[in-house]
Parts: sequence; structure tokens; C-alpha cells
Amino acid sequence: MNFARDRRRDDPEINLIPLIDVLLVILIFLMVTTTYARFSELQINLPEARGDSAKEMPAQITVNVDAQGVYAVNKDRVAYAGVDSLVWALKTAAGKNTDPVIVISADALTTHQSVIRVMDAARRAGYPRVTFVTQNPAP
Repeated sequence: MNFARDRRRDDPEINLIPLIDVLLVILIFLMVTTTYARFSELQINLPEARGDSAKEMPAQITVNVDAQGVYAVNKDRVAYAGVDSLVWALKTAAGKNTDPVIVISADALTTHQSVIRVMDAARRAGYPRVTFVTQNPAP
């Protein structure tokens, strides 16, 4: 017995409005939580500075480091036997001056460790003012 012969079959309807609401919520969530960062490139704009020359030059100790890691304090070669030898050379060069500026002039091919040794020696000697010598690139 088939009693449903006279009934019409209704086509099922799919209501898309709740589906669109859910997709919009997911889209908003993704837009808010996504970070937009570029890791493929690094752009740095270095500042430029022009200043007047100092009227009074502070006491300076120049430390030169060549590409082989040979040190010279105020043009006197220093035999490196540890950071303590650099500390002694800096204190000797400073004499009675208690707060000289340590000027590090290192070759472009000098190892990073050689420059760090000079900075560590300046810190151990109690001279916190350290600066570096650079040159302007050729036009």
C-alpha cells in the first residue's frame, strides 16, 4: 500500500544565510589574528647627522685593530696575551686621565671577536665611553 501517491514531493531548500554568517565570522577572525610581516627583506634607513666640530676635544685613546687581529694602542703595538694585557695598555695610555674616550679603529676584515675584546678591556678598565671610526663610502 502506497498512501503517499497523491502527495507532492517538496524539493529540499538549503538556507544559505547561516552559512554566509559563519563564513564572515571566520573571515573576520582570520583578518584580526593574522600578522602581516615581511620576513623576506630587511630595509633599514640609517640616520644622517651633521654637527659642528667639538670646541674642546676630550682625551682620546685610539685602539687600532688590523685584519689579523694585531692591536695597537695610540700607535704602540700591544702583544695580545688576554684581555688583561689590553686593560693594562689602556690604563697606561690614559695616565692620570680618569674618563678618556676609547676610539676603536678596526679593519673591515677584522673578526668580531677582536673588536669585542677591545670593548671588554675598556669596560674592565672603567672607561665606558667607546666609539668607532668609520669612513664615508666613495660616491
